[in-house]
Amino acid sequence: MVRHFGVLVFKKEISEAEIEESLRMMKALVLQIPGLLDMEYGPYSSPEGMNDGFTHGFLITFDSEESRDAYLPHPIHEQAKDVVVPRLERAIVFDFVVK
Repeated sequence: MVRHFGVLVFKKEISEAEIEESLRMMKALVLQIPGLLDMEYGPYSSPEGMNDGFTHGFLITFDSEESRDAYLPHPIHEQAKDVVVPRLERAIVFDFVVK
């Protein structure tokens, strides 16, 4: 399995409704792209304060590296990026193979 996680900061002018729309659009990819098993998301909620200004996070699970690699250029993923990416101020995405 491969985990694909990210932390996000949306632009100040982006509304809560637009943030939720963006994250739900990402979650909808689960039913549309083969090998994408799950997607979870939410706002930062730790009292630890180590978020470096990032406000939201997501975690996507793929069944294999091949499925992740097919997802990246997938047309449905590209459509979601066309909506979500322009709404972002900052993002970090990190993948790892589950040991």
